[in-house]
Amino acid sequence: MFVLAGLGAGGAERVVSLLSGEMIERGHDVSVVAFDGPKDPIYHSFQSQVEIVRLSIPAGGKSFLRGIEASVRRVTELRRLFKRSAPDVVISFLTKVNVISVLASTGLHIPVIISERNNPAAQRAHPFWAFAWKIAARRASAIVLQTEAIRVLYPQSIQLRAVVIPNPVLPPIVNREPHDGLMLTAVGRLEWQKGFDTLIKAFAAIAEDFPDWKLVIWGDGPERSRLQWFAEQSGRPGQIELAGKSQSPGDWIKNADLFVLSSRYEGFPNVLVEAMAAGIPALSFRCNFGPEEIIDDGNDGVLVEAENIVMLTAELRSLMQNEQFRQRVGAAAAASMARYGVSEVVSKWEALLKKRFTPTENSD
Repeated sequence: MFVLAGLGAGGAERVVSLLSGEMIERGHDVSVVAFDGPKDPIYHSFQSQVEIVRLSIPAGGKSFLRGIEASVRRVTELRRLFKRSAPDVVISFLTKVNVISVLASTGLHIPVIISERNNPAAQRAHPFWAFAWKIAARRASAIVLQTEAIRVLYPQSIQLRAVVIPNPVLPPIVNREPHDGLMLTAVGRLEWQKGFDTLIKAFAAIAEDFPDWKLVIWGDGPERSRLQWFAEQSGRPGQIELAGKSQSPGDWIKNADLFVLSSRYEGFPNVLVEAMAAGIPALSFRCNFGPEEIIDDGNDGVLVEAENIVMLTAELRSLMQNEQFRQRVGAAAAASMARYGVSEVVSKWEALLKKRFTPTENSD
């Protein structure tokens, strides 16, 4: 049983859709539980054999007290579901849902694997949730992290029970389309973490020299109006577009000629792997964490010092004016991303389950 906050367009949702489908193919019974409602859109596709349960308990918004009230309701309803369904193992994603899942399983002897998806040193968590997570981590049966660099940030007690399993990537089914000019593409939630303000500044500095190039940023979020202001003030607003959320997963691949990851920090950047798997040359900040374990600098992608606008601008210029190098890097990227294939990643999850759990094992 996978447990998620919702079934929207996020990276964790994408991962669960891929894991659940492959696990069904391997003969497992799989259910996916989300706290959103049946009328909320499901962005990623799930196999028909996957049982989808939606508990319709929205988060409490910005109010801390309402958030706690919503979390108590989530714990209560999830516990009822655990008792009724008796899953062999629960796998939860993201900090708050991890805490809720561990609390809901108390005394039920159901193993709970919690999966963290971000940089714990940079993630801004409320002190309550940071404290609650420490307790949940001690009680969880195992902790799955996405990179070795993240694992070593945790105390030794957590490192010993942590397993590094990267995100899976599905080979793109979106066909590339012919288009006018050339497109520099970025994808992600429009928030401070993703560093799109830095990218806009870097592109604007050289856009006049590359009139056939356009920067397109896919995604939505709280920074949209601020980023739109940056684009309008750049002096090249006609070459910068905030395209919103793509119609379906991977649509942004269609016209991408060069991909850039400008994040200030990451856990494991799914979109970077997806772009590289599609053969799109990629440029990324050497941010914590993920890119350095994904890109072999100069061979299947290019890395630059994190948050260094001067270096980002220089590498953008170099890549944008060198089509032959882009083609070579893109081809190498497509080959190297095979290690993140769904089958390979699910085998790692199965190895964890077989090593640590049996259906009757006490999670304590």
